[in-house]
Formats: sequence, C-alpha cells, structure tokens
Amino acid sequence: MVRGRKIEIVSFLLLQIVVVAMAANVTYDHRALVIDGKRKILISGSIHYPRSTPEMWPDLIQKSKDGGLDVIETYVFWNGHEPHKNKYNFEGRYDLVKFVKLVAKAGLYVHLRIGPYACAEWNYGGFPVWLHFIPGIKFRTDNEPFKAEMQRFTAKIVDLMKQERLYASQGGPIILSQVENEYGNVDSSYGAAGKIYMKWSASMALSLDTGVPWNMCQQGDAPDPIINTCNGFYCDQFTPNSNNKPKMWTENWSGWFLGFGDPTPYRPVEDLAFAVAIFYQRSGTFQNYYMYHGGTNFERTSGGPLISTSYDYDAPIDEYGLVREPKWGHLRDLHKAIKLCEDALLATDPTVTSLGSNLVASEYKTSSGSCAAFLANIGTESDATVTFNGNSYHLPAWSISILPDSKNVAFNTAKINAATESTTFARQALKPNADSSEELGSQWSYIKEPIGISKADAFVKPGLLEQINTTADESDYLWYSLRMDIKGDETFLDEGSKAVLHVQSIGQVVYAFINGKLAGSGNGKQKISLDIPINLVTGKNTIDLLSVTVGLANYGAFFDLIGAGITGPVTLKSAKSGSSIDLSSQQWTYQVGLKGEDTDLGSGDSSEWVSKSPLPTMQPLIWYKTTFDAPSGSDPVAIDFTGTGKGIAWVNGQSIGRYWPTSIARNDGCTDSCNYRGSYSANKCLKNCGKPSQTLYHVPRSWIKPSGNTLVLLEEMGGDPTKISFATKQTGSSLCLTVSQSHPAPVDSWASDSKILNRTSPVLSLKCPVSTHVITSINFASFGTPTGTCGSFSHGRCNSPRSLSIVRKACVGSRSCKVEVSTRVFGDPCRSLAKSLAVEASCS
Repeated sequence: MVRGRKIEIVSFLLLQIVVVAMAANVTYDHRALVIDGKRKILISGSIHYPRSTPEMWPDLIQKSKDGGLDVIETYVFWNGHEPHKNKYNFEGRYDLVKFVKLVAKAGLYVHLRIGPYACAEWNYGGFPVWLHFIPGIKFRTDNEPFKAEMQRFTAKIVDLMKQERLYASQGGPIILSQVENEYGNVDSSYGAAGKIYMKWSASMALSLDTGVPWNMCQQGDAPDPIINTCNGFYCDQFTPNSNNKPKMWTENWSGWFLGFGDPTPYRPVEDLAFAVAIFYQRSGTFQNYYMYHGGTNFERTSGGPLISTSYDYDAPIDEYGLVREPKWGHLRDLHKAIKLCEDALLATDPTVTSLGSNLVASEYKTSSGSCAAFLANIGTESDATVTFNGNSYHLPAWSISILPDSKNVAFNTAKINAATESTTFARQALKPNADSSEELGSQWSYIKEPIGISKADAFVKPGLLEQINTTADESDYLWYSLRMDIKGDETFLDEGSKAVLHVQSIGQVVYAFINGKLAGSGNGKQKISLDIPINLVTGKNTIDLLSVTVGLANYGAFFDLIGAGITGPVTLKSAKSGSSIDLSSQQWTYQVGLKGEDTDLGSGDSSEWVSKSPLPTMQPLIWYKTTFDAPSGSDPVAIDFTGTGKGIAWVNGQSIGRYWPTSIARNDGCTDSCNYRGSYSANKCLKNCGKPSQTLYHVPRSWIKPSGNTLVLLEEMGGDPTKISFATKQTGSSLCLTVSQSHPAPVDSWASDSKILNRTSPVLSLKCPVSTHVITSINFASFGTPTGTCGSFSHGRCNSPRSLSIVRKACVGSRSCKVEVSTRVFGDPCRSLAKSLAVEASCS
C-alpha cells in the first residue's frame, strides 16, 4: 500500500510538472497581448455556444480555424446557467467546459466574456429574471444585493474554469476574460454610484486571480490593469486609456441582428475587410468579429424585444453552420495577409505618410530589415493611383492594399479572390405520402387551449398588473380576464349595440377575446393601442385579454425596469352615446401561462390529443402535433412555417424557438445592391422589404431521428399547420467569380516569411464546396469587359473568343481549378482596356 501510495504521489507530481510546462504566461504591453514573452497579432471570432448545439461545435470551430482565426470569443449566459437561484445548468448547449475544451483541442485560444451582463440580443441581457425579485436590488450600480449576486456567479464561472484547468496560466486556452459589458455607454445614467460600481467590478474581477488579463469593453475609464477595448463597426480611431495598454477591438459587427417586423440587414465584405485592415494599419493588434457564427435563438432566449429566432448576423459562418461566400473566403485571405506582416507590425510603430487627399501610407520598418506597409484610400468616390517607395499602385475607393514586404501587394480589401457560392433551400413535404389536403389534415392531431382562465392557480387583483412582475418570465403569456354583467335596462349600452374596446399595452402582442371569440389583436415594441369594435350581450360578458411577450429588453440604462403587458387604460366606449367606462381599476382575474404549458404539451406525450377530421385551422390558440421522418441527406434542416401565424414549436421536445412568419418587414429602405464604399450603419444595406422577416426556422440535425419524430406547434394567432414544409439548405451548386488584371496574385503565393514565392499574375480559383462534387459545366466565361453579377453575367464590348473553351478545359471534371488572368493565356482582345475574367460554373 505504501509503495502504491508513493507511485500515486510521483504520478501526481509528474502531472503537475507537465501542466506547469504547458502553462502560458499572458501579459500585455502598449502594442499587444504578450504570450510567453512574445507579442501576438490575434484574430478572433464570436461563437455563442447556446446558439448552436454540441454536435455543431467541432465543425464551427474548425471552420473558424480554417478561416484564419486564433481566438474564439463567447459570452457566458447567466440565465442559461442559473435559471433558478442555486440551480445550475451546464449540460447540452450550456456545457461551457466542453465548448472551451473543444476550442483548445483545435489549437485556438478563448476570450471568455463572463460579464455577467451580456446584452447580445439575449433575453433580459443574460440576467436571470429571479434577480429582479431580490429585495432592495438595483442592477449594475453600487448596490450590495446586486454586487453580491454578480460576484457569486462570476466566481462560480472562474472557479469552474480553474477546476478544469482552462486558464492559460494553468495550461488551458483562456487568454483573456471580460467583466461587465459596454457599461461605459450607459454609466452616466447611474451617476456617482455607477462609477463606484465600475471600479468595484474591476477590483472584484482582479481578486479572482485568473492569471490572465481582464478587459472592459466600451469603458474609457477602466482602471489599471484592466484593458479598455472598443466595440463598433469601425475602431481604427480608438485609443486605449493608457500608453501601456494595447489597442483591442472586442466587437467588430460583421452584420447586424434581425428583428421581427424588420428587413434583413447585411454588411458587404469589402467594407468589413476595409474596417479590419485599417484597424491593423493603425496599430491594432486584437480584433474580434461579432459574430463569426451567429446561430439560432432557440427556446425563449431571444431578447430585444422582438428579436427574431434567427441570429444569423450575416456572419462568415451562417446560422446553419455553412460558410458564407465570398465573405468567409475574402476574410481568410485578409487574415493571411495580415499575418504575413506580423513581425513588422509588432516590432515597431508605423511611419505614416500622406499620399494625397484621403490617401495614407503606413509603413512598419524594423532595425533587422523586415517591413510591411498598408496603403489606404479612405475616399468614397474615386479610385486613385499613388506612388509609394518609387512604385505605382492602384487603390480603389474605400480600400486598403497590404504589402507584406513594403513593395508587392498581397491583398486589397475591395478585390475579392473568393468565389460566390450559391445557397438554396430545397423544399420537401412534411408529409410526402399525403395525396390530398384532407388526408394531410388527418395526419395531425390537436388540443384546443382554453380561452381565458382555466387553471387553478389563477388569482384576482384590482387594477392592471405589469406582466414581468407577474409572470417572472416563466411564460410568454399572461391572461387578463374581466366579467361584466350587462343589465337589460343598461343606459350605457342597449342590447346588441356596438361598443369600442380600447386597450393600451407596453408590448409586445395583445389578443382580445369577447365571450370566447377573438375580436382583435395588435403588436408593437413598446406601445400598442387598440380600438376594437365589439358586441356585448345582455347578461354576462367576458373580456379576456391575452398579453404576449416576445423577448425581454436587453440593452440600455435601467433596461431591467422596462416592463411589458397591458398597463392601460382599458376602456369601453358606447358607439351609440359616446360615453365610456374605464375598466382599468376593476377586479381582474389573472392567469400566468397557458394550460398546455403546465401539462407539457410541447413534449407531445399527452393522452389528450384529438385525432379526428376535419382538423381545425385558422383559429387562435390551438396546439398541433404530427410525426415526421427526417429529410433525406445530411444538409442542414429548416422548417418553413409559411401558412401559420405565430407561436412556438418543438421537435422531439426541444424548443426550436418562436415562429412568426406573418410578421412583415416594412416596405422602405431596401435596395437592389449596396455600395460598400463609405461608412456602414445598421440600416445602410437591407433586403427583403415587404416580406416576412423570417419564414425558415433551424432544426439541428442532431435533434432529428431517422424516423418517428414529433413536431408540436402552439399556434396562438391562427394558421394552417398542414401548409408547413421542410427546407434543406444546400450550397455550392453554382460558383461565380470575377477577377481583374489589377487583382493581387493569390495570397497563398507568399511564403510565411513575407517573401513572394513567384510573381504570378492574378488567378481565378474555383472549388466545389462539397468534397464529392466536381465542376460539371461552365455556364459563362468572358475575358475582357464582362458586366453583371452572378446569375446575370453578360459579354461586354470586349471579349476573348477563347474564354469559354479555356476555362472549360481547365475546370470541367475537377473539384477545383485555377486559371491565370492574363493576356498570355487568353490573348488580348482590346489592348487599350483593363480586362477581367468572369466565370459562372456549376457543381454536382
């Protein structure tokens, strides 16, 4: 036993020696984060682990690494991990330890943004709603109850990471942690108490002794040694609050989030690449894409209010886990070009030279002879030709060229070498064997949710109650019910005469039922005002108002106090006499949630399901259930909810989130194309105006069995579930790319020591994204002056007649091909003109 104990001790000591040997020392200086004594240029991307599934994580992480990332950044979501006080959840999509370990396994670092306030368009900003009910609590200020809870949870996460030895100081991947989040945007609203709280937050974080630096984003007065960092569409003008801190960008918004009722925002990759390049040109050394993969707001996690279930964000990896081209590929090439400059960037500060109006050169030169330069045209109108170090360079408007040797261009932000890959949703019937609408309906069962009060825990209160204080966000739904007795001699209303019910709510959806029948509805972000013509009868009448939240507020000073629900007034006005009655202070009966939620109908297991024809449709508040087999293949799966109204859906008991295909985007603000030149804003580039904000809802493949799956809908508005269908997302059936003679040679033609291997001409490269596919046809090819975009290319006045045959010979039958863009290959059809090669190919 003694000998065995000695072996155990020796083994333990050896393990500790290995861990110490692997541990990294992470510090910083004025130029960069310093890991084991070496400054690092770091490129990061946000992936929020609960917005995808554990089965998706390895592929997402690998695609991030392949795209040139060094770091994965994520928030920690307090309300997901502690939905009820002291009852923790670190399983499934909330298995934070597993996610961090998978990042480490891929050889990447982690930036852990503990907060624990997240914002993130996440319900209640990531705070658990139970915090709101702690006596005397005030969020995000010098308030002892709040600080005690914040410190307890932050320490919980830090201790968990330490137990798993996940900090870099222990040999793990976490090189940076964040406390609080964008507090500097709102701290003035909290006055002196806000400043005290901010300093306390910093001190509390440092006391947890993680062995790695902490940062605060958007906090210009973050106390030493906390690093203050920048968030925004551009951060090149940002300066840290100390000459001893590096210039870091924790959120570069790669697109923008979608809201129900809004058109879809997107950000051109030429502008995103410009923002990144100019940040590194101006001495930045850490940049993070928010988001690199946006994912999905499953369950009731979306915030806002009115944030959509999709959190795609126009990110380089889309909601379904597929790379978005050319955004992903163009940024990958950018990252390679920046890394070619790393030694020079980190060794010195730049020499900045004006090359003309809106034209700037920044050159980094070291005493050892290494150098790199960035040439920027920050003008939005005109291309320019500049002279730098005796050489001439063409700079498109709003673009930056990167010269890893201060001579040859490796990359220009406006010149894309990555092909556009088509993506399509292939529709498949949910019930492919149903021959008629009647047979289709017979394959569904239903349960009608009672209108109004149906649960034993209903209660009566005078006046109108604010919703969040009443439901504690345990449900989206709150019933307000009032009974009225209209006497035969009522002077206010004659029997059968019309009245107008006026209802005011502070969000987000209201349904009004009179005597069990839907009379009207409305929705709005912060204010709903309804005037509904109704009929009352002599005798007993019931007014049932169903108030529905669509995510709680997540941003702004005192956002936690933003309410919801029917706060009044609620009045009845006689259509005949014009007189009115204020019902607001009456004795209202309240019910939190729906009966079907209490009986867990979302699981599909109830014995109450009704299976008889005809299936009731286009009626409010019906639960529907059916079974289905998985769509064939391995492509990502969505459900197209066109034909339904609004509700929540479950697949095999897993909530895929709120659906609302009848929420239509406004008609104005969209354009056929978006000019990338000039500063980007969230409303600059919009699409899908006048169309449903979201019809397709992601169902992770790992949630679906080959057969015998259960789909449950809670249809609150009224719709026809037999109209819904599957849609599998397919990519890469067609490839398009235009490369000009002025494009740089491929960045891969450079060696890692910033030496160009061969001074090649520009090259057009195509590769089918599916490994089993090959290029089967070339649908268009023109070397000359082609016009148009993918799917609508046409020949210009100048065209080499050999274009199609040359490209076909190089590409057809292969998964990938490269074609040199030069007159040597195609001849010179128009000697006086600049020429491009445009190609559209098909893969299968």
